[in-house]
Amino acid sequence: MENKKTIIFILPDLESGGAERIVTTIANHLPREKFIPKIMLMRKEGAYLDLVKDDVEIIDLKVQRIRQSLFPILKEIRKRKPEIVFSGFGEVNAYLSTFIKLFPKTKFIARETNVVSQHVTRPEIKFFYRFYNNYHKIICQSDDMYRDLVKNFNIKEEKLVKINNPVDFQAIEAKLQNVSPPEDFSADDKNVVAIGNLSYRKGFDNLLKVFYHLKNEKIKLHILGDGRDKEILHQMKKDLDLPHVIFHGRQENPYRFLKFADLFILSSRYEGFPNVLLEAGACGTYALANDCPGGIREIIQPKINGEITDIENHQAFAEKILEVLGQNHHSDAIRNSIHSRFSKEIILKKYEEVLGKLLSDKNSNHIGT
Repeated sequence: MENKKTIIFILPDLESGGAERIVTTIANHLPREKFIPKIMLMRKEGAYLDLVKDDVEIIDLKVQRIRQSLFPILKEIRKRKPEIVFSGFGEVNAYLSTFIKLFPKTKFIARETNVVSQHVTRPEIKFFYRFYNNYHKIICQSDDMYRDLVKNFNIKEEKLVKINNPVDFQAIEAKLQNVSPPEDFSADDKNVVAIGNLSYRKGFDNLLKVFYHLKNEKIKLHILGDGRDKEILHQMKKDLDLPHVIFHGRQENPYRFLKFADLFILSSRYEGFPNVLLEAGACGTYALANDCPGGIREIIQPKINGEITDIENHQAFAEKILEVLGQNHHSDAIRNSIHSRFSKEIILKKYEEVLGKLLSDKNSNHIGT
């Protein structure tokens, strides 16, 4: 029987974000006859800790800042000698790239979380991307991310592979058992939901300006999430006089909001490959997305599971919301659109193929797709 291979996933923590969700899903479902998955965290914190299977070891580095984590990471890799290191967070990926050649018997994979040229603006982080070709494989979630790394960072195409994010339908369906509509949902109004970190990147400032044009309509906007721009956005709501906009903060079960929503809106300025857009579809909810970089056009099948338009034109976006809310959408067709392309089973098989190919190439650091 083939020896099991140790794979260490690296993240800052297991808070409720996209990268954390994906790593948890992969670690939980890799075939145990082939792999021994472990998750290395800067801090053993976060809601997804409860979802990690018991046989996945959590390595707690007990450091608060990413910059402080580099030498503890390298020390653990040297000590544990894993066959594969899978780094799933952009800043850690960048720092780690310079040290890969110190571990000739370990294969290194980076999973990018955003369109890098949009997301990484600090020169001291950008500097490290000149070493990015040291990785044996770099996983992009979307065509936009793939093209960006080739064009703006001179990454060799044979190093890159595109794997979209998976959706765990079973986990979502379990969260939707016997749920009722959120208390603030009104049967007399249309209920529109937006979810994400309250930051500039997510474009909620634009969304509030859009809803300024809908203030006389019977539409409620429910925004889920927390973040650094919370006070700014609450002040904008007050200044624009938008009583039908409700900030719900971070929710333990956002799927309840998605299930009963009349429409989901993605207002982001850029994305990696937005899990929440996939999850809205998994809940059978139609989506209206801003036309931004990050795989939006790979997810949205127009007139089936959603539509795409430019949120910077606030008036036109508001009119599109009214138009979409006046239509009938088929929740089964929306779910099938997502399930047939992004279900956990389909995507995890692609990860297994990449990992298997990486391990089979024992004599070369040059891995083709």
